[in-house]
Amino acid sequence: METIRQFLLHDWMRLVVPLGVFAVTVLAGWGCKRLLFRGLRGWVARTKSQAGALLVEALRGPFMIWVLILAIHLAVESSDLPARATRWSGGILLVLWILSFTVIATRLAGDLIRYYGSGVQGLLPVTTLTQNLAQLGVIILALMVLLNQLGIPITPILTALGVGGLAVALALQDTLSNLFAGFYVAVAGQVRLGDYIRLATGEEGYISDITWRSTTIRSLGNNLVIIPNSKLGQAIVTNYNLPEKRLSVAVQVSVCYEADPEQVERVLLEVAREAAGAVPGLLAEPAPAVSFDPGFGESGLGFTLNCHVSEFVDQFGVRHALRKRILKRFREEGIDMPYPTRTVYVKERPA
Repeated sequence: METIRQFLLHDWMRLVVPLGVFAVTVLAGWGCKRLLFRGLRGWVARTKSQAGALLVEALRGPFMIWVLILAIHLAVESSDLPARATRWSGGILLVLWILSFTVIATRLAGDLIRYYGSGVQGLLPVTTLTQNLAQLGVIILALMVLLNQLGIPITPILTALGVGGLAVALALQDTLSNLFAGFYVAVAGQVRLGDYIRLATGEEGYISDITWRSTTIRSLGNNLVIIPNSKLGQAIVTNYNLPEKRLSVAVQVSVCYEADPEQVERVLLEVAREAAGAVPGLLAEPAPAVSFDPGFGESGLGFTLNCHVSEFVDQFGVRHALRKRILKRFREEGIDMPYPTRTVYVKERPA
């Protein structure tokens, strides 16, 4: 404390130049920030560039941190500090700059993949897993650059990691199994974000995300079902979105034996064609078809109306609307729908 007090009393003039350099650098950086970001925001507004908007948002926070790092570096260089102290301060500031740049790069990598990854053919689907892999790649690259700047050799570290990797793999078998299964599921493209799937065990819903551990599906009841990636990779899965979303839907109808099959077929086709332009999700092409199936039933004649809907969830509303229209049309046409009947024969025993 006495040394600091003596310095402030007698040698304070030695701080004037470094503090002046620091202040000028900060003011200049602040002015550059205003001009730079004003120009970037104008460019983004004119071009509607999503990448530019992401870049502006990512640089807004750390820009002044970089200005402060530069100001401290210039102030130290202009001071009378020993060369060793100047060298140490420069190394510390470089490490801080690399760390701050790494944070921004990882954030920007995740945002760019989220907004643009799905539009590039041949890339992995945009999931939490792919974003995490991209960010992990940026962190590893930054770590290698940082170690190189600090003069730490990378080869011994890689050797040690290779030796210890076997022990880590044995200890984290389940975690690594889920990780590689999730990577396989994402790469294979047999299930994708937004697809409606059903597992052989009964779980079904839309795929909402694939992480390093599990796949999340959202059921029609708006509940989330969490499935470990290793289980999904081994499960029998029905994907209702592949090879296309269009789905065939069957509506079975039973009429009395007295009804004319030709008339029933004509009425069902007319109902389906009229509904194709009015019922959401019901497609006019491929054209609807009627089959005399299951045919001769216990109480009546069975017909099946086959039509196509846009996607899996449309079938419920389409069936509801078609049944109402069919019932109304049958009543107008005088076509009766049978009640379950039984013929009972009663025989008297001789006295």
